[in-house]
Amino acid sequence: MDDRVRRHAEILVDHCTDVTADDDVLIRAPTPAADLVEALYERLGERGARPTTEWRHLRAARAYRRALDPDDVRTADHRLAAMAETDVVILIKGGENAAEGSDVDPEKSAAASRAKRPILEERLDTRWVITQHPTPADAQRAELSTRAWEDFVYDAVDRDWGAQRRFQERLVDLLEPAASVRVVSGDDTDLRLSIDGMETFNDAGEDNMPGGEVATVPVVDSAEGRIAFDLPVTRNGREISGARLTFEDGAVVDHAAERNEEVLTALLETDDGARRLGELGIGMNRAIEEFTDNLLFDEKMGDTVHVALGDAMSECVPDDREPNESAVHADMLVDVSERSRIEVDGEVVQENGTFVFE
Repeated sequence: MDDRVRRHAEILVDHCTDVTADDDVLIRAPTPAADLVEALYERLGERGARPTTEWRHLRAARAYRRALDPDDVRTADHRLAAMAETDVVILIKGGENAAEGSDVDPEKSAAASRAKRPILEERLDTRWVITQHPTPADAQRAELSTRAWEDFVYDAVDRDWGAQRRFQERLVDLLEPAASVRVVSGDDTDLRLSIDGMETFNDAGEDNMPGGEVATVPVVDSAEGRIAFDLPVTRNGREISGARLTFEDGAVVDHAAERNEEVLTALLETDDGARRLGELGIGMNRAIEEFTDNLLFDEKMGDTVHVALGDAMSECVPDDREPNESAVHADMLVDVSERSRIEVDGEVVQENGTFVFE
């Protein structure tokens, strides 16, 4: 086994989730990630924790959803009960075919998302992390060789996360007392948000590995303006590209996409909360220097901003504030490296990808 796989497992268990002997641990992984699962079991055995694995089989999931009537979709009570007894969840990405679910009716996918919401809510109460195991399919999406993709993933994962946290704290200090944020990029993006009273999350590789962003939550009815997304986003195996959204009073009132607009429409129609924003994230990981068509990495780049349609990040919403609630949380990304700026309370904090403190 590649020593970097064992190092990846060590980071997930020690840094991201701080597993102890008292913990029941769920690992949810695709079959190509078997090496990482094996390394995790080895590390968890050293800790005395109790792991179990839920294998993701995308072809089986596709077959099930295609056969299912949307009216029959319901929450899997046995999975919900298991999640309620789980302390730590490690979610591993790693594809064989990124388009495996592309011929599933978007209405069925939306119904499945609604049915899984109670399980998602239970999972968010655990110590959880999402990460990536390098596979040839994802290397192909990134337009890299398999070996180059492996190097890219492991270099992004094995970093000085304490130093990354300290760097990001400089942006946290600007956002925490702020009332408003404006993102301008080119001719098609001018989005204004209130973050008044919301908290700021410094992601230094706990919930996401790799980490490298600072995030907050817009006030639920505050989004105004328009935003155009520079990179595609894949939903249920189908790539939405050239997406554009227009917001009024916090909600999407108009939308379009150059490709798979019907998938974007289905996403927005999942529930009432899917038309509102649950996150504003600003990438700050300078070790990630190229787009790979993999949002876990792309959204951490220092020249990017992303917003998420749907469910609000609970860690950023104080108890006395109204969170946006939805069965989806769909991140979509803007390249702010050129003809762009981010304003906080009217002051420019980043211009053309460079922060004022860099």
